[in-house]
Order: sequence, then structure tokens, then C-alpha cells
Amino acid sequence: MASANSLRSIIYALGANFAIAVAKTAGAVFTGSSSMLAEAVHSYADCGNQALLLWGLREASREPDAEHPLGHGRASYFWSFIVALMLFSMGGLFSIYEGIHKLHEAEPVRFAGVAIAILAFGVAAESVSLWGCLREVNKERGDQSLWSWFRSTRNSELLVIFGEDVAALGGLSCALAFISLSLVTGEPRWDAVGSIVIGALLVVVAFLIAVEVKSLLMGQSADAQMQQRLREHLQARSEVAEVYRVITQQLGSEVMLAVKARMHPQGGETELIEAINRVEASLHAAFPQVRWIFFEPDLSD
Repeated sequence: MASANSLRSIIYALGANFAIAVAKTAGAVFTGSSSMLAEAVHSYADCGNQALLLWGLREASREPDAEHPLGHGRASYFWSFIVALMLFSMGGLFSIYEGIHKLHEAEPVRFAGVAIAILAFGVAAESVSLWGCLREVNKERGDQSLWSWFRSTRNSELLVIFGEDVAALGGLSCALAFISLSLVTGEPRWDAVGSIVIGALLVVVAFLIAVEVKSLLMGQSADAQMQQRLREHLQARSEVAEVYRVITQQLGSEVMLAVKARMHPQGGETELIEAINRVEASLHAAFPQVRWIFFEPDLSD
């Protein structure tokens, strides 16, 4: 299975969101639309979010040091969690506040045709961003459904970009629908309702992202499929008699592996060490993402 490229997905999303944010800002000022303003704030927040994800990737790539002997891979989880909080607060709560405010002071949307054209452009640009993200997601998820992949992936950056893109496309579609409804019915409050719906959508997506990233922050194992493959690889080695425990921990794009196993008699201490070294070398070759291996030979669990 090919590996997903998180950086490429972030660049796709950043380019699309910046172009959309500028267009939405002009549209919000020109038309006075609450939905458009909510969407503009959402897009600027997304641009900031993608900048934080790029920073997280940079931090996670730093080499291990005395204070972080297993590396800095979890930095990407921290910044992904911050992004979820920003999506919740700057995107979702602001949109809900703006919608409630405009419900009491509703004003007709000026130049609704302009707003609709800008939103249609946004839908097209965001669709390109989502397409780029899905190309990377599909490399990783195999035959899993998107929901199963979302719940099981250990790639926090890709998870956040996917959630953002889905929320952005859903928000744009809502804004387009409610502005059109306001135009057709002559009732400006529909535009305010659209802002509230967009905010609620962002809050839900932010919550789902935060729940998944929280598990990674707390020290989640590698995915179940990889753990099974690791165990099968160890059991197939001629040096290993029985595998007692296989413990993994996901550290950004890298994995820490701890193994407890009974070895076949090797003749002596030197031969046992050489056998363990051969097993570790085979693991590194078969699983390049496994950077740290701690192997404990024992006679029982």
C-alpha cells in the first residue's frame, strides 16, 4: 500500500482556502451576507490551521535528543488538536454567534447574484482541494470505508485536512442554499439561519477531529492491521519460538515496537544477541516506519 503524502494535501488545502477566503471577504463586504461573512472567517481560520499543520510537520521531523529520546513525532498531534480547537472556536462558534445576531437584525442580501457566483467558485476550488486530499487518503485506507479510515488512521494531519475539506464543502453548499432561499422567498432571515447551520456543522466536525486526535496524544498504538502483520512476521522467523507480547506506539509517522518472545536455543549469549539482531534487522526492512525496537527474550509471559 502506498504511503499518503500529508504535505501535499496541506498545500492543496492552503492554496484553495486562501483563494476562497479573499473571494468570500470581497463578497461579504459587497453583499452584506451573514452566511458569506461566516464562510470568509471559516476560510481564514482554515488558512491559519494549515500553517499550524505545516509547523507541526516541521516540529515532528526533528531528530531525537536527550529530552525526547523517541523523537518529536507527537508534535504533529498537538498542533492537529490546536487546529480542531480553532475550527471549533474561530469557525463554528463565530458563525453561530453571527447568525443569531443577524436573526434579530436581519437585512436583505445585496447583490445576491454576486454572492452566489462567489460561493459557486468556492465550491469548485474546495472540490479540487478535497480531490487532492482524497487521493492521499485512498493510498492509506485500502478497502476501508472513509468513516472507518477516519476512526482508525494514525495520520493526524491528513485526518484534519480531510475533516476541514468536508466541513468547508458542506459549509459552502449550505451558504449557497440558504442565500438562494433568501433570494427566492424574500426573507433575509434564511441567510442568518444559514450562518447558524454552518457553525453547527463546523462544531460537529471539530469535535470529531478532536476525539480522534486526543487518542493519538494519549499514546495510541499502531493500527490493528500493522500489529497483526508485525506478530505474523515475528512468528515466521526461525529464531523465534513463541511470541508473548507485541506492543506498539504511534509517534507521528514513526512507530516504537516492544517485543517479548521466547527464542529457540542459540548456543550461547553471543549467538542469542546475534539472533535478536537478525530479527530486528528483518523488522526494520519489512516495516520502514518502525524506528525503535525493544526486544526482550524470555521463557514465559
